[in-house]
Amino acid sequence: MIPYLKQTLLLLLLLASPLLNGCEEDGREEPPTTESQSEPSSQPSESAVKPQTSDQIPSPAISEPLSLAPQVVNLTETNHLLKEKEFLLNVPEGFTITPVAEGMRRVRFMAIAPDERLFATDMKNLQDNSEGKVWVLDDYDSATRRYRSRIAWLEGLRNPNNVAFYSEGGREWIYIGLTDRLVRYRYIANSEGPSTRPETLMTFPDSGKSYREGGWHLTRTVAFGGDGKLYVSVGSSCNVCVEKEDEKVRATIVQMNPDGSEQKIYARGLRNAVGLRWIEDLGLFATNMGADHLGVDRPEDNFYRIEEGDYGWPWTYEYEGEIIADPTYGQRPGATPVDSVIGSIAGFTAHASPLGFDWFGRDADPTLRNTFLVALHGSGAVSMGRGYSVVRVGADGVLGDFINGFLVGDKRYGRPCDILRTGPDTFLLSDDYAGVIYMIHPSDESR
Repeated sequence: MIPYLKQTLLLLLLLASPLLNGCEEDGREEPPTTESQSEPSSQPSESAVKPQTSDQIPSPAISEPLSLAPQVVNLTETNHLLKEKEFLLNVPEGFTITPVAEGMRRVRFMAIAPDERLFATDMKNLQDNSEGKVWVLDDYDSATRRYRSRIAWLEGLRNPNNVAFYSEGGREWIYIGLTDRLVRYRYIANSEGPSTRPETLMTFPDSGKSYREGGWHLTRTVAFGGDGKLYVSVGSSCNVCVEKEDEKVRATIVQMNPDGSEQKIYARGLRNAVGLRWIEDLGLFATNMGADHLGVDRPEDNFYRIEEGDYGWPWTYEYEGEIIADPTYGQRPGATPVDSVIGSIAGFTAHASPLGFDWFGRDADPTLRNTFLVALHGSGAVSMGRGYSVVRVGADGVLGDFINGFLVGDKRYGRPCDILRTGPDTFLLSDDYAGVIYMIHPSDESR
């Protein structure tokens, strides 16, 4: 196909599709007519280079792209989206990918409980619903590499994206971020469900256009920091807009104490920071998805080290290391100047949709040492072919794929969602399309 014709067709597809970003809550809408009521600020310049410092992040052992080899994946169950039981995924030589849990629906983020059981959320489908679950997986069989037990620890939840655990004063708690509220339950080791009623720590705006209409983001992600604080990311109400004055918590990361007290907006201007994790000795990090109104290639999706401040949305966007004033919103009264915006440590192709991630430190195999692995959920428009992989990210940016093959032509075999490190060279990967959790581990068990 003629290059310019192909680009034109892609642009038309972008404008027509309501599901471009892989996080399905993402959509498109026309810019609203409501203006910001804040006082005018200094006129933003056209663009500015403001990368985040990566001085504290050690350099990766291997910066070159890895050689990947196909491996056969054999599933024992299918779900409502994936009917194939056998297909190929590509992983680095020396690693093996194995399904350890199947038969779930939209399985999302994972966490290890204080009793070492694996918890995973399940949002059921793409709609705003109250049929979500929290699964607990137990009795792992190292011979078959399968979890023998899976029970629903909690059901009837409104779009649970993740859980987090916290201990204080001899008590253990499980925190769950729902679309309309943040709750916590007392956690009892080896329990099959909560024994107390939930305590609501915070409520969130919970209305707006559906993502199919170009609207709001349903997920709330919870993470505890090494500073003793609790952080919660809240997605925007729209593709691009000025949030209502009484809903300024949208498109932010909120900081609070574990009991919900002393709440404040810690980071603003993050349109949809679904991935959120504190990395020991490095700090708080987040993935973020850019808006969909500037074409096929802009803005990028990004990976940030989070510090207190402004990350630009809707006033600016980032592309190839530059922070650029949004053509619609960047000149409005109250717009954040580009030289006040905090830049990312890595940029992904537009609509790749980065979600969960984890860090592999100096004790890892050289292929993983001193790198993040980030799950790229993939573009909702399959024909765009963005994402659908797990990539390595180092101190100086994206290093290339660690796993791919989830999209072949126009056929999906999965959508990477979350990554949870369980050993120096071993991690779990959730796939919310196939309803599967994979384990990726060294092929040589002596490593």
